[in-house]
Amino acid sequence: MARDANDTTPITSRRELVAWLEAGEKNPSEPLLIGTEHEKIPFYAATHAPVPYEGGIRALLEGLQAAQGWSPICDRDALIGLYDETGGGAISLEPGGQFELSGAPLTDVHATKAECDAHFEALRPIAGSLGIRFLDLATSPKWSRAQTPVMPKQRYGIMSAYMPKVGGHGLDMMFRTATIQVNLDFTGESDMVRKLRVGLALQPIVTALFANSPFIDGKPAGVMSKRSQIWLDTDAARTGMLPFAFEEGMGFERYVDYALDVPMYFVKRGEVYHDVAGASFRDLLEGRLARLPGERATISDWANHLSTIFPEVRLKTYLEMRGADAGPRTHITALPALFAGLFYDAVALDAASELIKDWSAEDRANLRAEAPVRALETQIKGRSAREIALDILGFSRSGLQRRARLDAGGFDETIYLEPLETIAQEGRPLAAQRLESFHMRWGGSVEPAFEECVM
Repeated sequence: MARDANDTTPITSRRELVAWLEAGEKNPSEPLLIGTEHEKIPFYAATHAPVPYEGGIRALLEGLQAAQGWSPICDRDALIGLYDETGGGAISLEPGGQFELSGAPLTDVHATKAECDAHFEALRPIAGSLGIRFLDLATSPKWSRAQTPVMPKQRYGIMSAYMPKVGGHGLDMMFRTATIQVNLDFTGESDMVRKLRVGLALQPIVTALFANSPFIDGKPAGVMSKRSQIWLDTDAARTGMLPFAFEEGMGFERYVDYALDVPMYFVKRGEVYHDVAGASFRDLLEGRLARLPGERATISDWANHLSTIFPEVRLKTYLEMRGADAGPRTHITALPALFAGLFYDAVALDAASELIKDWSAEDRANLRAEAPVRALETQIKGRSAREIALDILGFSRSGLQRRARLDAGGFDETIYLEPLETIAQEGRPLAAQRLESFHMRWGGSVEPAFEECVM
């Protein structure tokens, strides 16, 4: 999320929280849009050192602001992002300096590709003048947490103090991981529930396909997706596979009740983020929050609170798919292609729903736990994640063919699935390929990653 919300409209009832989510429903006659977000870890090309805020990240932002004319996002005196006032994308910073493009809602993956290309075209000369490059790995392969810079965002200070109280790896998640996400529309409550269930069930398969974080602390991590494994020990109250989403009666109201039970991080008033970590949004709703007596919830409080909940699929006024590791530019377009084909074609969505219908909560939890370790070799109900990946890629390919969105060269969106199809056919995600390089060509060092695993 590039900017914290700033709508001070008071909320007076639980029903208004539900209505906020319902407002995301698209009319079936409207185009269903695709929003893609991707993070990348910056480093200095000459030294392979991380990039601090002052003199590094801030200079990147200032350079982009001058080049693109985007408006600044500030946290007090610190420039922490940019946004396009014409309705385009935004740039934001993750806690350790991970540089994120939050893409605009677009009509097809060809537009996503064009947006991504334009972003890197604008970024390249500015980063080059500063000696900065970007890893395409999903964990920083070398630096410890102590060596990782800290971005000057108030919300991250609050989160940093709270994370160690609720999990063993929350700080690693914040400072040392990167991801690709895709945001997708729904046309009503039943459509939302169906897509949420399919998305949740399939996120571990996505993790297996996109696994690309095999290193940490200068050595192999012992898993294919260290990023995904880190999330397993971050904060159980706000992460995971949402088993309640598969129960009878699931809908907007049930998600609101879940979100109300997730502890808060902060309340933003003006330019100040008040630390209320661990407090209940229910208390804020009723004006009895102990640390801010008399303050009542606003629309921005609700929007900001929902942005601090991190399940494998997150519901806002759209659905966020959150299971993929960061990766090369071909993966940035592969993820939206995969889900556009699955979610925006009725036949493909039917097939995906049928595929996962007999998976129990225990099956899904086991798949989630094993996918970071075994990737495409993970098993569920006698089948491998590789077999299931081939199935869903087939569903998606057919869905994209039926969508028939063509680029200027006459190609449809299936061209963006090709890297994933190769991975699934060979059974070797990027993590496996890069571990092979580590052992065979890199001489047991992660330093060559700073030459080969770059965008």
